[in-house]
Amino acid sequence: MKDKTIDYVLRTTWLAVTKMYNEQAANFDSTMATAFTLLSIDPEKGAPSTTLGPKMGMEATSLSRILKTMEEKGLIERRPNPEDGRGVLIYLTEFGKVNREYSRDKVLTFNETIKKNISEEKLNHFYEVTELITEMISNKKIYNNKESILE
Repeated sequence: MKDKTIDYVLRTTWLAVTKMYNEQAANFDSTMATAFTLLSIDPEKGAPSTTLGPKMGMEATSLSRILKTMEEKGLIERRPNPEDGRGVLIYLTEFGKVNREYSRDKVLTFNETIKKNISEEKLNHFYEVTELITEMISNKKIYNNKESILE
């Protein structure tokens, strides 16, 4: 195997996963981003619109476009938050719940297939490595403002 950078492997793997999910979502005239949003909304209690972006790691403007498209397709509806008149709660419609269940099944199928083909030990190492990378990035242990900490 040629030397590949860690970020290259992460990026190409994620692009393959994204392509796979988008191909599945296209069967329902949807996208992976829409499916991810459906999965982030509680099917019974809904979700405050202000918590969805941070929960999904998404910018507000991108989320707004996705929510607008989802509302136009009849997947969600917006209702005033009864506890905070300024806020809006996002609820799944019945159609949205059906699509959420389809998305959930696809994610579970992916996870089960990976678990059947990769040992538990290797998966645990994968999780440890990805958690450490996330922690290092969050705690600015890779790039600290203008300086790089390369040790």
